[in-house]
Amino acid sequence: MKSNHIRHLLEINIAMLFIATSGALGRYVQLSVPITIGARAILAFIALFIYCKWKGFSLRVDKKDMPVIFLSGILMGVHWVAYFYALKLSNVAIGMLSIFTYPVITSFLEPVLLKTKFQLVHLFLAILVLTGMYFLSPTLDFENTYTIAIVFGVFSAFAYALRNILLKKKVAKYNGSLIMTYQTAIVGILLSPFLFTVSVDTLFSQWEILVALAVLTTAIGHTLFLMTFKHFNITTVSILSSVQPVYGILIGAIFLSEIPKGTTILGGVLILSSVVIESIRSKKSI
Repeated sequence: MKSNHIRHLLEINIAMLFIATSGALGRYVQLSVPITIGARAILAFIALFIYCKWKGFSLRVDKKDMPVIFLSGILMGVHWVAYFYALKLSNVAIGMLSIFTYPVITSFLEPVLLKTKFQLVHLFLAILVLTGMYFLSPTLDFENTYTIAIVFGVFSAFAYALRNILLKKKVAKYNGSLIMTYQTAIVGILLSPFLFTVSVDTLFSQWEILVALAVLTTAIGHTLFLMTFKHFNITTVSILSSVQPVYGILIGAIFLSEIPKGTTILGGVLILSSVVIESIRSKKSI
């Protein structure tokens, strides 16, 4: 049991490392947000579809589950689009940190939607995460585009929290790769008209970044993340995943030369503290 718990914690950290690449990649790509997300979703769908066929996973879904999967796919698309607008309007730190209000949102939505018991410790940890996120942004400016970026980030967080809660019960029934295959297909179809507004040459000029977003961030990262839903409740997962901004800012520092300051390090320590506390607490509850 102990080794399994450590393995599950390692899995969620690996998932967060892959998903954290979205910050630097989202800042680096030179395409409009709808085109970037549409291309990302279509490429991820192709990769996931091939993977599911290779592994022999059935792609059948019960008709009664389709409305939830379809709605969660739309929410995933909203999350991605709003998040990338936040990145475009600010920087990796602001973009990533603003969406990590989602653990707080989740801790309040989950008891209402899934009828689980509200735990005061989650409120404390959510406050700790928010405090850490405040310190992680050494140049937080609520004027001009930064304010708009934060609004997009929080909206993205709400869509992400709601999507995760809706999928909680479905993850136990279906493989994570199958769910992501359907979700990327839904997002890709909805945003495909935007792809016709840009030349093929322009798309091909960005193919490395789009493939990285599709495979590393989406196909691998989000599939691994979905699989962790089987081992923790959604609020626990959301709090444990708060290590993502730390990974994201480190990646931004390495590849975009966005070097974190002392306040950023302090924020990272606070966020990691919440992760450690929830890791220990969730282990005791097993």
